[in-house]
Amino acid sequence: MDHEEFRRWIHMAERTLRSAERDMEAGDYNWACFKAHQAAEFAAKALLYGVGKPSRGHSVLRLLREASAFVEVGEKVLEHAALLDKFYVPTRYVDAWSEGIPYEYYTRGDAEAAVRAAERIIAFVKEAWRLLSGGGG
Repeated sequence: MDHEEFRRWIHMAERTLRSAERDMEAGDYNWACFKAHQAAEFAAKALLYGVGKPSRGHSVLRLLREASAFVEVGEKVLEHAALLDKFYVPTRYVDAWSEGIPYEYYTRGDAEAAVRAAERIIAFVKEAWRLLSGGGG
């Protein structure tokens, strides 16, 4: 168990989530959605790096499915991951949309759902780490 590597990644996840919350409050909903995805991705990678099974890629769903080899990942957690994966590309790229620009397509409700999903994934990862590491942090 690599506690230091877990701490590095989970700290980044928590900081990124706080940044997503600030973007949401500022009305930058597309960026809040993207950063919520990033926060969950960092959390999933924290778990994988922590157990010595680092993984590349950006799909939170795939990363958590990899983690299911050593920890039970509930269906609700996977649903949160699937939601967040939808925010990885179209929140940032103008050419992901046939018209307009990304910020026109995201609402406060989208941002709130994304932030909640990221919070739940981070909480899941922290609890899984606590159980896997015998209560160590």
